[in-house]
Amino acid sequence: MKIGVDATCWANVRGYGRFTRELCASMVAPNVELVTVPLGASPTEAASADGNRSPFDMLKLTRAVSKHSLDVFFSPSVYTYFPLPPRMRAVVTIHDAIAERFPELTLPSRKARLFWKAKVKLALWQARVVLTVSEFSKRDISRVLGVPLERIRVSVEAPAAIYRPSESPADIRRVAEKHGLGADARWLVYVGGFNPHKHVDLIVRAHAAVAKTSTTPLHLLLVGTIDKDVFHGDQARIRATIAELGTEALVRWTGFVADEELRHLHSGALALLLPSACEGFGLPAVEAAACGAPVIATRESPLPELLEGGGVFVHPGDQKELTDALTLLATDEPARRRMATRALAKARELDWQRGADVALAALREAAR
Repeated sequence: MKIGVDATCWANVRGYGRFTRELCASMVAPNVELVTVPLGASPTEAASADGNRSPFDMLKLTRAVSKHSLDVFFSPSVYTYFPLPPRMRAVVTIHDAIAERFPELTLPSRKARLFWKAKVKLALWQARVVLTVSEFSKRDISRVLGVPLERIRVSVEAPAAIYRPSESPADIRRVAEKHGLGADARWLVYVGGFNPHKHVDLIVRAHAAVAKTSTTPLHLLLVGTIDKDVFHGDQARIRATIAELGTEALVRWTGFVADEELRHLHSGALALLLPSACEGFGLPAVEAAACGAPVIATRESPLPELLEGGGVFVHPGDQKELTDALTLLATDEPARRRMATRALAKARELDWQRGADVALAALREAAR
């Protein structure tokens, strides 16, 4: 079977890039031919919240695919999807229906929303099989986008092997000190983009409420790209909220943190926070759980099932519920430890090989 793969989404954000790299790791192999197509704009720029590929670039990509006698073409992310040659069998991955459910929070302009709608509609029309990352997303995609359930296959994600509990408290202290955390500091971690639907402003408010009553400094680490985030950002409002609450000394914008360092921050954290409006999978929470950190995460996600018992799951947008959850993990250490143990056990049940097997089966199915 000869498979074509859109590798342009390798240059994407943490979750989508991980999905592509793990499922397509075999691309560096003797039976793989890499085809380079020079483009006028980078894939990341073209797939940004207010960007799009030029018709000329799309034509170049389509022509490049048409030159090869492929049995099937795989698009690991609809973000970088481009039109395929007519009658080309295809599998397209749609991670979630967040852009459709919350367009004003994810796509900043009418133009961006129109381009997104057209791209997804074409991708679904050309795809014989749709791949997604959770049963939660499968139901959402079917309900919101009208895709029959029998056309959707679920390739569940997993933490990368690097995400595991730190072997040494000294490593945790070393990385913590690098980010300005003192020896007696406690911290919470958020990992991801600073988009409105992530509700980072609510995290900041919950953190401020709990930090005021903490007998030791309680820090909040905001981990994620600050100046190169191509998606619809909300940094100005988050920074204004921090200034309003007077917690500048306790909130740290780390920028990008490499996986090897991030696992130490997770290992020493009180919890990972991900109270988004919606998550198709919630990979940052699963990665933190694999390091032994409990989570406070949104109910609008597969996380209550994937990490059942491994944290507190809150209704999106509920400030009191989020604050109460944070208070519990900051003040009840036995409960926090029980959740951490459970989170680690549940994360270890997830396996990239299972996801890869489903993806390969979907490609074979579409090729037939």
